[in-house]
This record gives sequence, C-alpha cells and structure tokens, in this order.
Amino acid sequence: MSLAQQLWQENMDLAQAALHHPFVQGLRTGSLPREYFQRYIAQDAYFLDAFARAYALALAHSPDQQGMHDFFTLLSGVQEELRLHTSYARQWQVSLEQTTPTTATLAYTDFLLATASLHSVGETCAAMTPCMRLYAFLGQTLATAADTDSSTTTRNHYEDWIQTYAAPEFETLAQQLEKLLDRYSTDTTTIHQAYRRAMTLELHFFEAQTAGN
Repeated sequence: MSLAQQLWQENMDLAQAALHHPFVQGLRTGSLPREYFQRYIAQDAYFLDAFARAYALALAHSPDQQGMHDFFTLLSGVQEELRLHTSYARQWQVSLEQTTPTTATLAYTDFLLATASLHSVGETCAAMTPCMRLYAFLGQTLATAADTDSSTTTRNHYEDWIQTYAAPEFETLAQQLEKLLDRYSTDTTTIHQAYRRAMTLELHFFEAQTAGN
C-alpha cells in the first residue's frame, strides 16, 4: 500500500463523516436549500483561489522538472474548476466578487498557504491531497447512488456538481497528486498530521455551509 493509500484509509472516518453530512446528502437528493449551495459556491471559489496559489508555490519549490510539470498540470485543473464556479455563480446568481470568507474557509486557506509557503513540497502534497481525493470519493459515491435510485423522477439540481467530481478526468488529477505525495513525502508524523488536519478542515468547511460561520 502506498503512503497516499495508507493516509486515505487512516482518515476514512472523516471521509465517511463528510459523505453523510447533511450538506452532502442534500446534494445527493437534490433537497439542499438553494441558499446553502449559493453560500458554498462563493466560499469554494475563494478556497480554490488559495488552492491554486498553493499549487503555484509547490511548483516553485519543486526539486525537479517532472514535479514542475505535474504541478503545472494540476494548477491548470484548478483553473478549469474556477471557470466552472464562475458558470455556477451566474446560474445561481452568486456574486463572487463580494465574498467574505467564513471562519472555516479562512482556517483552511491559511493552513494551505502557510504549509505551501513555509514547509516542504512533500508536506504541501499531504495538505492538498485530501481535497482532491475526498471530492473524487464524494462525486463517485453520489453518482453511483443516483444510478441505483430508481425512485427519482425529477432532475437533481446538483447533478452537474456531482458529475464534475465523479468524472474520470477529476479522478486522474486526484491520482496525479497522490503520486506526487508518494514521490515527495516520507512516512512521518508530520505528514500524517498535515493530511489529517486537511481532512478535518474539509469536514468543517461542509459544516460551515449550513451553519453560516
């Protein structure tokens, strides 16, 4: 088992907590209140901007040409995700320019940027991988649930979100970041703590969308 796989399995409790959180289950059933998703879109766009900057810092700190290439590819993927959020914002009438980050969003972005600025590329990978792997897990799991739910007769308003993160292209990006984690990280307490911290912040991020703080 690779280090990335080991870390994911160690944090499956948090992944399951995220999957069964009312916000995520509301996405699955389509019952999530509109205002919660609008809040999420604005906060996630703010978060993704910081995520892209963390990739840029990892690229700058990369010890080899292959790492620079791989981080550039991942940075391009986040830019595409940000364009998708711009489209969502228009569709859901959300003003991204007027977003005030919540406490949970700031805690996550501050953690990512501090790690990418001050610590090793391996630790940066450990801090960033949970976001990619968790979203791939959520998207794929929710898409499978939708395929097996024959009782749904109306289109889920959040189907596009689900399909974005269930897509093979997103899985490829998640795997690429996991390979970078395996390449640049070692099996240390610091790496395990960074991964666990990011997973915890992911859960807090979902919780904040329904609590509004």
